[in-house]
Amino acid sequence: MSGLIGQLINIRPQRSIGGIVAQATIEERHHDELTITDHPVEMGANISDHAFLRPAEVTIRCGWSNSGGDSLSGVLGGSTGDSYVRSIYQKLRELQGLREPFDLVTGKRSYKNMLLVSLTITTDPRTENALMVTATCRQIITVQTQAATLPPRASQGKPEKTSMLTKQGFKQPTFGPEPSPGGALKPSQWGVF
Repeated sequence: MSGLIGQLINIRPQRSIGGIVAQATIEERHHDELTITDHPVEMGANISDHAFLRPAEVTIRCGWSNSGGDSLSGVLGGSTGDSYVRSIYQKLRELQGLREPFDLVTGKRSYKNMLLVSLTITTDPRTENALMVTATCRQIITVQTQAATLPPRASQGKPEKTSMLTKQGFKQPTFGPEPSPGGALKPSQWGVF
């Protein structure tokens, strides 16, 4: 009995782009990519020393219609009839223009921290009263930084290496008694070439 109740309570979230639910989803393309870094070596093939996941990308083809039930009921704040698809298009453009991460829910997976990279609208004689959208969303990876307070200079074992940087003015380069392996010359030895 508890399994049946669990099935009834487990409601899948609706597919949505930042909370905007499509009337019809035609296609969803998920793209996850692993990048492997390669470096040349003196002899032989390149070596691989690191791998990292690229941000996820999702391309969705979906649509809305002025003749759908949502447009007739004025779900989006009273937008009905011909203005329904226009209001959806405007909301998608606003979502893109905000440049703020949103949640994306698809039939296979839910994503967090997504941005609307591209929004392509197709209108032809058959789709004049519909909104056919191809939306490409990409996940952004964010980090949080923290400021650290260093102990006082007097409490540090090697303050010349571990203390905060201080302004010390302009320093003149010094030259040792021997030229470097590359044959550097002292300024007094510079000549006209």
